[in-house]
Amino acid sequence: QVLFALNQTLLQQESLRAGSFQIPYTTEDLIKHYNCGDLSSIIFNHDTSQVPNFVNATLPAHERITAQEIDSYFRQELIYKRNQRMGRRVKDLLEEYPNKSFFFAFGAGHFMGNNTVIDVLRREGYDVEHTPAGQAI
Repeated sequence: QVLFALNQTLLQQESLRAGSFQIPYTTEDLIKHYNCGDLSSIIFNHDTSQVPNFVNATLPAHERITAQEIDSYFRQELIYKRNQRMGRRVKDLLEEYPNKSFFFAFGAGHFMGNNTVIDVLRREGYDVEHTPAGQAI
């Protein structure tokens, strides 16, 4: 699986450099949607946008199964569990110091896809509001 993941990652990087494969959004797109609080946009709904996408229709069936297993592993270990830990840390601080005010800032990756830090906190009963860029807190 490690060799497969490495080979697929290298193939994708070679395709990007050759211009035969393009990422469907730019860094500017990410910044614009993030600043506007548009976290439900198509850009932020890709669970695996932070890790290479190994699943594609051109793979033989046995390799597609391997790709799906790796994709699932990355999504669970690198995204969902990370966001769960971050959400739990925020919740613990809020509960430990109920009379204090907090400001939490997270990178855009914590808001992408499903099971985001926001989702974790909302499941715990917290209200989470976006503060647009330039707005006073």
